[in-house]
Amino acid sequence: MNSDWKDGKRKRGAGFRYAFRGVLMVFKEERNMKVHVFFAMLAIACGAMFGIRQVEWLIITVTITSVMTLEMVNTCIERIMNYATTDYDPKIRTIKDIAAGAVLTAAIAAVIIGLIVFIPYL
Repeated sequence: MNSDWKDGKRKRGAGFRYAFRGVLMVFKEERNMKVHVFFAMLAIACGAMFGIRQVEWLIITVTITSVMTLEMVNTCIERIMNYATTDYDPKIRTIKDIAAGAVLTAAIAAVIIGLIVFIPYL
């Protein structure tokens, strides 16, 4: 067993440590995640500057979280498919395209939500 186990039980915090490492890894290695974080920070700054309402903060938070979560899932799918084979496979291409399309759909929705929330303040 590894060092995360003691007396047959997993040490507290080991799962969180792995999860935070995964988030950090995606941020460091994936250019698109950096783009998502930039726009998330922009939305948060605009929300603070305009003094948006609590319900608007909730919507912005869920939207940001959705885009970033889908980007991480997309990254996992891409890496699994790349691990499965280095040969070109049209079925794998389709799988990767669908995963990327999910992120794109969420990002487009995020832009629309941002416009709906922020335009009244301009």
